[in-house]
Amino acid sequence: MVIPAYAGSLNTKNNRETALITGASTGIGLELARLMARDFDLILTARNQSRLEQIARELQEQHGNLVHVIPADLTRTEAPSKIFADIGWRGLRVDALVNNAGFGAYGEFAKSDVQTELEMIQLNVTAVTHLTKLALPWMLERKRGRILNVASTAGFLPGPLMAVYYATKGYVISFSEAIANELAGSGVTVTCLCPGATDTEFAKRADMLESRLFKMGTMRPEEVASAGYEAMLRGKTLVIPGVKNWLMAESVRLAPRKMVAAIARTVQERAE
Repeated sequence: MVIPAYAGSLNTKNNRETALITGASTGIGLELARLMARDFDLILTARNQSRLEQIARELQEQHGNLVHVIPADLTRTEAPSKIFADIGWRGLRVDALVNNAGFGAYGEFAKSDVQTELEMIQLNVTAVTHLTKLALPWMLERKRGRILNVASTAGFLPGPLMAVYYATKGYVISFSEAIANELAGSGVTVTCLCPGATDTEFAKRADMLESRLFKMGTMRPEEVASAGYEAMLRGKTLVIPGVKNWLMAESVRLAPRKMVAAIARTVQERAE
């Protein structure tokens, strides 16, 4: 459903560009929505419709922008097409796409649930690819657009105990850098945000709250979102917020891969 703008709020702010944000109900996605509401009309999508509608009302009251809600479960293959069909039916367009939705799961691959991992690949990889494919023709036609893909520092290394999650984020980084190169000079920019451990619901859902990685400290989602949004506005291809996270990502480039995997496992294991 469309959340209507409040009376009197459209007179000065009805010519904004529109941003589609996935996974906008919590964490980094929510903080990106709060930041971008100052400059964009928004289309918010996630599974929790009531939560999205509450966020939409709050943002409209604060910023006087238009905030549309399209609930969707992006672990379902048809969801991206349905989202864009709904966007077209409403007469909207996507000037900026934020592929933020994603999740992880903890445990040895041989013992983990295959359905969970297939849904993870669908959300973290396939939906990102499909939504980008659907948004790009509109952007290229106007010779203007921005894409922000949320990956992770996990994408720079293999991740024992979270093998599939790390692999999906490696895809997002590679995909983002490749299409950023292809789109150079087109007026469309692609930015990949690679946060480290962040204080969101991700760790709880992934059963990682007791891992050494999250015990070593986390960044606030507001910090991560701010770094990503600033980089997107500048058209920067890759951003790794936090000095510790940047050093980790850079250090693994030259280290032996077997050693990197061993270190990653140690960090992933539960703290004693």
